[in-house]
Amino acid sequence: MVAYLDAAATTPVDPRVAEVVLHWMVEEFGNAGSRTHAWGTSAKRVIARARESLAQHLGAKPEELIFTSGATESNNIALLGLAPYGEQQGRRHIISSATEHKAVLEPLEYLQSRGFEVELLTPGSSGRVLAEAVLERLRPDTLLVSLMHVNNETGVIQPIAEIAERLRETPTYFHVDAAQGFAKLPADLRAPIDLISFSGHKIGAPKGIGGLLTRRRGRTTVPLTPLMYGGGQERKLRPGTLPVPLIAGLAKAVEVFEADRVKWLAEAEDFRSRLLTALARTKYRLNGDQEHVVPHIVSLSFDGVDAEALILQLQDYAAVATGSACTSASYTPSHVLAAMGLPDEEAGNGLRLSWFPSQAQDLDIDGFVSVIADFQASATA
Repeated sequence: MVAYLDAAATTPVDPRVAEVVLHWMVEEFGNAGSRTHAWGTSAKRVIARARESLAQHLGAKPEELIFTSGATESNNIALLGLAPYGEQQGRRHIISSATEHKAVLEPLEYLQSRGFEVELLTPGSSGRVLAEAVLERLRPDTLLVSLMHVNNETGVIQPIAEIAERLRETPTYFHVDAAQGFAKLPADLRAPIDLISFSGHKIGAPKGIGGLLTRRRGRTTVPLTPLMYGGGQERKLRPGTLPVPLIAGLAKAVEVFEADRVKWLAEAEDFRSRLLTALARTKYRLNGDQEHVVPHIVSLSFDGVDAEALILQLQDYAAVATGSACTSASYTPSHVLAAMGLPDEEAGNGLRLSWFPSQAQDLDIDGFVSVIADFQASATA
């Protein structure tokens, strides 16, 4: 059986989640905006319960959470929605990292075209942006710091809780793209972060649902301007009929994942340990600070091996990737590994393995590693 080792791209919907989604699609199918009958009332109630449970999971208040189609939309609402306030206040300086996902980097490029000054920090070989590196670049006109929680290619964890605490005493807002860390490292996300973007499909929820947390500072809300208009849903920041089945499924996925999280992390770490032990037969390098990584994502570089060619050799054993699913189709060197200082050839040969333990157990580790070792030997002969 081919093992699925691309969970950083997406995950299968948990059967318990699918059951909830199907119920709200077929049986209780009302529009939450319909106030004149039981179907609408029922839909409204399940959304309220979902909002409350998700906000509690994030250490926030229900009214601070809006539902979106996922982290990409949430990132755009956070970054582009804050821009008008920055323009009004004469604060056009934004700090981010060169290792961010394109869902952050491309909105920032757009803001640059609008006259904003975007400063991208390069984290070096560790892939980790330290709090001091952020703080020493703060200026009176710094509007925002935007950093991801867990890097989607290397699994490196950024010190977001420390940065949040340090920024809380400044007027600078802090945005975190938490697509990869959501539900897996919940304590970090309970720090005083102003804006948190997340998706459901990384933890067994359907694609197309996520959220944006807009945490208040005292009684002050983050001054976001909506990007779209056409209804009063989601605090007027995000119009449109709410996808009740997806929202109910997202809440169920977090409930399921939270119940299994400790076991899940231990099993993910066990698989990582067994995999890396077997890989000792090859010549490989782990990319990123291994003292600060999640247990379910590894970025590997193999000496003298073309990653795309290696993936073809491995396709009977596992589904793997060279990097982000949003950029891997371009066959360009990983911008994440390049920002960490790897030469273009090495940045283009990174291999990302990411897993849910339930799918990873299907892997024939010995056979998988034998293919890598043989391919590497033939490539360097």
